[in-house]
Amino acid sequence: MYDYVFFDLDGTLTDSGPGITGAAQYALRQMGIDVPDRKSLSFCVGPPLLDVFKEKFGMTESEAEETLKKYREYYRERGLFENEVYPGMETLLKRLRGSGRKLIVATSKPETFAVTILEHFGLARYFDIIAGATFDGSRYRKDEVIRYAIESAGIGDIRKAVMVGDRKYDVEGAKSFGMASVGVAYGYGTREELEEAEADHIVDTVPEIEQYV
Repeated sequence: MYDYVFFDLDGTLTDSGPGITGAAQYALRQMGIDVPDRKSLSFCVGPPLLDVFKEKFGMTESEAEETLKKYREYYRERGLFENEVYPGMETLLKRLRGSGRKLIVATSKPETFAVTILEHFGLARYFDIIAGATFDGSRYRKDEVIRYAIESAGIGDIRKAVMVGDRKYDVEGAKSFGMASVGVAYGYGTREELEEAEADHIVDTVPEIEQYV
């Protein structure tokens, strides 16, 4: 159905929750905020973390930036690999790639981290473009990343592209460009969240993605 298939990374290609929540817990502790149960920080998976630190913890811009630096200290050394590929994902990517579709990653995670993770798990070879956020904050919201990916791929007709992701940010980012979306309910967003964001399709398993893309 589509020539270009965009994938979110965290909660869509890989279950990266343990590394992200562990890094967030560490960073918050460095800022004097103790969150004993890191699982309670699952809302950190998906959205831009600068926004999370400001909105959820009432931080100023400078405090959020400092927290993000602390987060990256942990994530760079440990959190990247506290992660695993969702079962069936590599098979799906192989089938889509074999059918001639161009595959693109669009993630709010720093691009360098995304490339490292995908190379570590042997998935980078399936993607034509891996687009992510910048460390300097010039590109970090999902719509900014999607715009960058669209331009990098030279997509003229957006109707030929679809975004696959687990959070409302993926769906809303796609909609801002008139792109179709497939919400995956197996990730860190709920089916209710995806329905409210008006994803075009919602699936519960990795194999189901293929029938919509």
